[in-house]
Amino acid sequence: MLISTAIAAAACASHQPVKAAPAPTSSAVRELRDDLTRIFSAPINQRGVWGVEIRSLDTGERLFDLNPGRLMMPASNMKILTLATAAATLGWDYRFTTTLEARGTISGGVLHGDLIIKSNGDPTINARDERATAVLDEWAQALRAAGIQSIDGRVIGNDQAFDDEGIGAGWAWDYLQYGYAAPVGALEFNENLATVTIAPASEATGRPVVTLQAGSGLDLLNHTTTGATGTEDTIDYRRHLERPILEVTGSIPLGAQPETRTVAVVNPTVFFAQSVKTELAGRGIAVSGPAADFDDVAAEFFTSEAVPDPGGGNRPKVSTITKTESPPLRDIATVLMKVSQNLYAETLLKAIAAAGNGLGTTEGGRVAVRKMLSDWGIPADSYVMYDGSGLSRYNYVTAATLTDVLEHLYKDPRHRDAFLSTLPIAGKDGTVSTRLRGTRAEGNALAKTGSIANTRALSGFVKTRDGEMLVFSILANDFVIPSATINLMADLAVESLANFTRRR
Repeated sequence: MLISTAIAAAACASHQPVKAAPAPTSSAVRELRDDLTRIFSAPINQRGVWGVEIRSLDTGERLFDLNPGRLMMPASNMKILTLATAAATLGWDYRFTTTLEARGTISGGVLHGDLIIKSNGDPTINARDERATAVLDEWAQALRAAGIQSIDGRVIGNDQAFDDEGIGAGWAWDYLQYGYAAPVGALEFNENLATVTIAPASEATGRPVVTLQAGSGLDLLNHTTTGATGTEDTIDYRRHLERPILEVTGSIPLGAQPETRTVAVVNPTVFFAQSVKTELAGRGIAVSGPAADFDDVAAEFFTSEAVPDPGGGNRPKVSTITKTESPPLRDIATVLMKVSQNLYAETLLKAIAAAGNGLGTTEGGRVAVRKMLSDWGIPADSYVMYDGSGLSRYNYVTAATLTDVLEHLYKDPRHRDAFLSTLPIAGKDGTVSTRLRGTRAEGNALAKTGSIANTRALSGFVKTRDGEMLVFSILANDFVIPSATINLMADLAVESLANFTRRR
């Protein structure tokens, strides 16, 4: 049976048109492949795995590949897929909106009721470009314009645009206290990072003063000491798993300046509401009540007493104070990619879902990514996506998939310029600001990095000496050598591409 099938297949094949033999590989391309093979087959990384694909966007020629179809952990290269879908779904001019509402009556300069803040995920109300300061100034001015000098009530954060799953699947428990693992939410203040300040005691061996910003949702456990003048600073901190406790340990030298660290908050909504309460007080608008999460007080809004009365009776009145728009997606994406901001990526993934079905969920975002990549002809089995940032160790993607997505963005005039402007520039800015300096790739290569334990990635574009545009994806997994060495090997490959010429 097998022999008959094979004979039949051969017979059919004999009637197929004869394909022209592929064009012979030029000596320049053979030399480039030899150079790249030496880099990626170096014995120093014999236990690691590379996934590489490099091709010309001008000719379509595949210049080099190594395990291009192998699923690899991409780390932050996953942001390429997230941003591509956000740009296609939301558009480069998309803006998030945050609304302030007064629920109650206003008399004598006092809001007798609650200030409600709701958003669909604006991640930009933070210290970058002092935007948070500008927004809070705007809100204080709007409150005064509405006749509100103080608030006899609460600040309530309405986060219903997103679900409450702030932590991504496959995130490791031992880094949840750090800023790069801050939970996502529909309300985000200062990138959901609270400050921890450690000041030495007035004498050696004394207990330092440790303060934690209000609204973090964490209880502080101070196990620090003050060391002698000139001793090493060993301050560190960790989150407990069984309870929301932040334990600060180590020693700070006597006479040292107070140092500030950041810690990921527990509940972004409460942190947002508390931060707004504090900031309004600093602008002369006192709030008597606590900061609250809408989830904890929602029942009040669905009782008959809490329903606004169209007739103007004694029931609480809800009025819009102001609406604030974020910068456009093109600006948000620049921060996302150049500094590899994880929270922005997770926010965009949920915003993509919200645009489709009204509720921002990670799963909804993944569905949208799968739909878009399918429309682009990218096989569903060439990637596994669990989050938007690449922080999850459940993520996998092939180098070929990354180059396919990059090529699609480059060749689409709706996306090319906006997308290219988001990428870090070798030797100039972002996460590659110190890499490839003094080479032809400096100021030339545009590439997204990726970095989690035992994983490094570098994918993007570079022009050759002839001005030919190349797209590349270089993924490294399972290595046991220093990550700096892996980065150097990837950089050598990109430098080789920048030096490549077909002219002989």
